Parts: sequence; C-alpha cells; structure tokens
Amino acid sequence: MTMSLGAAIGVEVPIVLGPFGGVSSVELAAVVSDRGGLGSFGLYGYDAARIRQVAAELHARTRRPFALNLWVPTGDEAAPAESATATAFAKAAASVAPLFAEVGLEMPGLPDAFLPPFGEQVDAVLEARPAAVSFVFGVPPEDVVERTHRAGIVVIGTATTVDEALALEHGGVDVVVASGSEAGGHRTSFLRPPEQSLVGTMALVPQVVDAVGVPVVAAGGIAERRGVAAAAALGADGVQVGTAFLRTRQSAAPESHRQAIAAAAAHDTVLTRAMSGRLARGLPNRATRIVEESGAIAPFPTQNWLTGRFRAEASRLDRGELLSLWAGQSAALAQLDDAGAVFDELRAGFPPAH
Repeated sequence: MTMSLGAAIGVEVPIVLGPFGGVSSVELAAVVSDRGGLGSFGLYGYDAARIRQVAAELHARTRRPFALNLWVPTGDEAAPAESATATAFAKAAASVAPLFAEVGLEMPGLPDAFLPPFGEQVDAVLEARPAAVSFVFGVPPEDVVERTHRAGIVVIGTATTVDEALALEHGGVDVVVASGSEAGGHRTSFLRPPEQSLVGTMALVPQVVDAVGVPVVAAGGIAERRGVAAAAALGADGVQVGTAFLRTRQSAAPESHRQAIAAAAAHDTVLTRAMSGRLARGLPNRATRIVEESGAIAPFPTQNWLTGRFRAEASRLDRGELLSLWAGQSAALAQLDDAGAVFDELRAGFPPAH
C-alpha cells in the first residue's frame, strides 16, 4: 500500500507550497507549514552560507516540517570561460543593454561561475535537516538520495511526464510531484525537451498515479478548492500550489508582480525562454518582448545570470515590466492576498478528514 504524503513527511494537510526560485519567502513558507502543510523554499543560486542562513531563519520561524528545493545539474551549465559561452553572452548582453540602462546599471562582464557547486549546496541542505528536499530538472544523483535518506529526510522529485515519474521512482525518490503544463515558472522536463513534454494536469496526474507506487502530488492549474477536489478525484495524494501563494502579501514577489497576477486573464500566460534560457510560463511584459524580438537568447544558465542582474534591481525598484512575471494558467483564480486565507480555501477542497 502506498504511504500517504502526510505519513511520509509528517504534515497534517497535503498542501505543498511551490518552491519559488528567486521569490521564496521565509514568512510564506512558515505560514503554510504552521497551518499543517509543507512550506517550501527555493534555493536556486544560493551558496552554502546563504542556505545555512535561510534554514536557520526557517527553523526559528516554524517548528513544523518544511522543504528546501534544489535544481539538479543537467550538463548545460557551461563554464563561463568557454568560447561558445562567451560568444552567446556577448550577443545576449547586447540585446538587453537598454534594460540595464533603464535601471541605471552598467553592463556586467562574464563571472567566474554562474552557479555555486551543487555538492556544496547539498552539504548545506543536509546539514540544515529539513523534513524534505525537493528536486527539479532531473533525478538526483544516487549518492545524494542515499545521504538524504540516511539523514532521515524525505526526497521529492518533479515529473512532467509519466516516463520522468518512473525514472524518479527508480532513482529512489519518496514522493513525485506531477507538474502539468498549466503550472507557472520553469517547465522542469529532463527526459525530453519541454516543448515535447507539455502534458496537462488532468491527463498527467492519473497516469502518474497508475504508474508509480509512491505518493503523487498534483501541480499546475490549482488555485482554489475546486482544483484540489479535482486533483483528489484524479488520485493525487496532495497538491502543490504556486501562483495562488505567490499572489499573497507574504510572498517575496514585488507588488507589481502580485498585481499582475491579480489582473491576469485566463489566456494571458505564455511559455518563453527569454528570461532564463529555459522554457518557463509567465505573464508577458516589455522585457520578454524585447528579448524575444532580439533573437539573442543565450542558453541556461548564461541567460538567467545575465537577466538576473537587471531583474534584481527592477525588483528593488518594483518595475514589473522588467521582471520575470512567473504565473500559471490559474492566475485569474488567484484573488486572495493572504497566505492563510489561500491555505484555508485550498483545504476546503479536501474531504473533511483533512
């Protein structure tokens, strides 16, 4: 018999906060955890020292289970010194130069490294002892899974297809998040290109449930109680919700991002590589249009590092037209601005036992 999500992680309500890369908030994660769900914090780009700091803040803020999220290296993390990377960087830099000027920044040169070493991130996460570690963009290495299990930490993997779910189960993960194409943010496909892995939640979840023997969490297009009820009817053991929580005042998203979600219509989101070099779903703005029209999009992580420089300043200035406005297709349903209220609305979709 499949172990439930609650039994696996120790949560009362099988609601998982989507781990936002770049806009995660200790306060938001703690609210979800304190209400009985699984708060999550995305650690993309964080070095070991910053991971330890975040973990300490989370442990101080909540005594309930929470998850930390890491991106699995996929082999496309090119070294900055490589000539191909330098050429792509130069072309992409030229296309976004006006955006740097708009926020008063000088154009940066190539960094020594785009991302901190994955091994150092893993060491810091295991030292932090969260209840769970979630991974995106692949099956975590065997030794990482083994070390995580020895530490008594649950391993969560993210799948966009049935084949990916099977690969994750074979790789030893304890829980699979079935992420439908409606979900906001990056499409985390790893066996086939994301453009060939755009399976909707309604089709993906029941097929993953039938294929694997571990708890399945439905993600994508879920923003209120009706989505939760639908996920449960499809056989999901829980739900992961991003956009509805990102809309709330407890998230780290700038006000302009939260208001863009509040004003979104059902048809407004797009899939684009403009901001990171990887396919992601969000709301279009002037920055995405300028980058796409230039035709000069560097591969990940080069593009993500480059645009991240002006996006960070745009976030400080609250300039929504220059941000990555990640949002899922349920954005129009995300109308609550308090994380506790969102959690209560989602919880209402489960049977009374939850």
